[in-house]
Amino acid sequence: MSTTDALLVVFAMALVTYGTRAGGIFAVGFVPMSARVEAFLRYLAGSVLVALVVPATVRGGTEAYVAVGVAILGTLVLRKALPAIALGILAAALWRAYMGAT
Repeated sequence: MSTTDALLVVFAMALVTYGTRAGGIFAVGFVPMSARVEAFLRYLAGSVLVALVVPATVRGGTEAYVAVGVAILGTLVLRKALPAIALGILAAALWRAYMGAT
């Protein structure tokens, strides 16, 4: 695959991602905002994140468990998901660097 092809694929993926996000925002504009719908939207991102992390953790080795554990502790301490996820990634990288991949 050439560099041009790779850039076209990345651009196409960016367009699709933007389209799904913008389409979702547009579609939600037609939904009456009840307390139940608001709660669903509030917790949707977290449930998607869990759906992505759990299978990767089960398939992963020890570094995956270390990363998830550190991310959970980071979330409890920092009360912010993004820095906690970054700490989990860093923990997995350090585990691999010093303990070796499992």
